[in-house]
Amino acid sequence: MKSRLATALRFSALLVLSVLMALPLVWAFLAALRPPEVPFAAGNVFFGGYLSFENYQKALSLAPFAQYYWNTFCQVGAILVVQIGTASLAAFAFARYRFPGDKVLFTIILLQMMIPSAALLVPNFSTIRFLGLYDTVAGIALPFFGSAFGTFLLRQTFLAVPRDLVDAAAMDGCRWDQELRHLFLPSAQASVAAFALSSLSWHWNDFLWPLVITQSETARPLTAGLVRFTQMGEIGAQWGLLSAATMIVTLPLFVVFLIFQKPFVRGYLSSGIK
Repeated sequence: MKSRLATALRFSALLVLSVLMALPLVWAFLAALRPPEVPFAAGNVFFGGYLSFENYQKALSLAPFAQYYWNTFCQVGAILVVQIGTASLAAFAFARYRFPGDKVLFTIILLQMMIPSAALLVPNFSTIRFLGLYDTVAGIALPFFGSAFGTFLLRQTFLAVPRDLVDAAAMDGCRWDQELRHLFLPSAQASVAAFALSSLSWHWNDFLWPLVITQSETARPLTAGLVRFTQMGEIGAQWGLLSAATMIVTLPLFVVFLIFQKPFVRGYLSSGIK
């Protein structure tokens, strides 16, 4: 009886927490469908009498979302491909080999996760300007080509590969790149998927760095493009229009997460700390 009561209380608490976390998303969705001529008022912030797609139509006409989407796809795609390559190579080196200073070097890499990204804005900005990549998609992506988190996650997964299997591959004449491609990476598919979704979500939603490093619509991604909707009109925020633009930006990522949530969770569960 006590166990059933505890289970019921646990699920009730999780249900309440889930509703609270989903409430802002539900409000944004309903606000985007609210007719523009119906004002928001106390006690009347969810429904506007009838549903309208006028906010979506206006948002699509006011901003070049096709260009924003293209810039975002190029940015997150380039970051993801390079990060998986660099993180896989680094994780393989730390998991497969022992060399002087390997633990110190790995600790230094992990320390990068403790540095706030805002603290690196000025040096990164100076570097990008020096390289002539200001206001380009490449300038947005370049500082994130390495990932300390990806290195850590894949290293923990690679350590789970049986040492006997690695030694057998070496005795059969496998080169290091063949071991990585045919032995280590296949065993880390779930972790790679989890890291890919984390990287995609993080850089898709990144706002401050793209805003600092771009000034034209030809290079700005979706999140930086939303600034346009916060600067419209002198009568206050147009919440319906802003919500519609926000939903246009977030819905694709939300759908991708719903599709791949199982490998995402499985990847983190399978990468135990060793």
